[in-house]
Amino acid sequence: MNTRERSDAALLEQNILLKKLDRTLLITVAMIILLGLLFIYSATKPSELLTATEAVSSGDNLFASVKKQLIMVMLGTGMMIMMLFMQYEDLLKHVKFLYVLNLIMLGAVLIVGDSAMGAQRWIAIGPNQFFRFQPSEFSKLLIIICFAAFLNSRSNKLSRLRDLLPCFAYIGVPVLLVLKQPDLGTALVYVAIMIGMLFVAGARPWLLTGIIGGGIGTVSLWIWAHFWLAANRGFELWIPLQEYQLKRLIIFLDPWKEPLGAGYNVIQSQIAIGQGGFWGRGLFNGSQTHGDFLPIQETDFIFSVVGEELGFIGGSFLLILFFIVIYRCILIAINARDRFGSLLAAGIMSMLTVHVLINVGMNIGIMPITGIPLPMFSYGGSSMITNLTALGLLLNINMRRKKILF
Repeated sequence: MNTRERSDAALLEQNILLKKLDRTLLITVAMIILLGLLFIYSATKPSELLTATEAVSSGDNLFASVKKQLIMVMLGTGMMIMMLFMQYEDLLKHVKFLYVLNLIMLGAVLIVGDSAMGAQRWIAIGPNQFFRFQPSEFSKLLIIICFAAFLNSRSNKLSRLRDLLPCFAYIGVPVLLVLKQPDLGTALVYVAIMIGMLFVAGARPWLLTGIIGGGIGTVSLWIWAHFWLAANRGFELWIPLQEYQLKRLIIFLDPWKEPLGAGYNVIQSQIAIGQGGFWGRGLFNGSQTHGDFLPIQETDFIFSVVGEELGFIGGSFLLILFFIVIYRCILIAINARDRFGSLLAAGIMSMLTVHVLINVGMNIGIMPITGIPLPMFSYGGSSMITNLTALGLLLNINMRRKKILF
């Protein structure tokens, strides 16, 4: 076959692959992103209570959030397109490098990272820190790739608890590095990814259920003992979290214990969603949102903006969009042409699912506050690029679900 014939064959293969593009998934993600940009603008829109001078100054600064997010969408789209035209199986050749790179990134942020809101999670890039790179976000996708390769090599070796210990150790190292930042929310996402991928890999459901139940019970008892000993015995049981993080973790059970402290964000979010009612107060008309009752509501608490301005109907519509994305992930995992592809899709599905559950749950007050963004919706460049890159990998797996024969 000469050069011209090889070129024609490659072009034909690309055309055939593009015909298998999951347009439903693409359109749904595009709708989520566009709605996210709209509500980021709403969340950062200056209050009408400001003076004209303050409004102009505030508006110029805050509208920059939408512009930055749009740039990150473009960068993420570029990464997504790059992922489309590679053989995802080639990732198996680079797993050791990717795992080491992941650990180096997570370790570097502890040394040269910027601190904000009590955590050291970011590395600043560009003039005036235009882009703050969050290694733990990109780490999620690297963990999915590396752990998929790890499980792919352990077929039929996941039936006993001792078979799972190497898996726990493999994920445990990056988890400990993230907890050191500290970033409990991201650590929980890593664990959720591991559990979801183990289930698809063939680990026994009853064993995973027992591990999850035992883990939740142990952590709950540990936290209870920490507070009980501090209140009744005058000393505290060591726990790898700051005191403010512990309060945020349990305050959702009764946020009115500290209405102006740890429970403030939960209460204000519930008030905003409650005021939205069934139909909402109207786009850009949320009194809680535009009264700035919630700090940086364009990130962790952006769902409360949707709930207040579009009500139950708007919030439900957004959740339906996320359900479609997760459902497409499941279909791609089922129909992948090999075990590695199924595990990759399962990892991405687990990542997106736990993000949606925790973010929406903490907005309505039924989950702990852990700083988890709403995928492809909340403001955040690292999260957007990571999710769109993961989307490209998903589309890649789906397009190659059957081998092409010439």
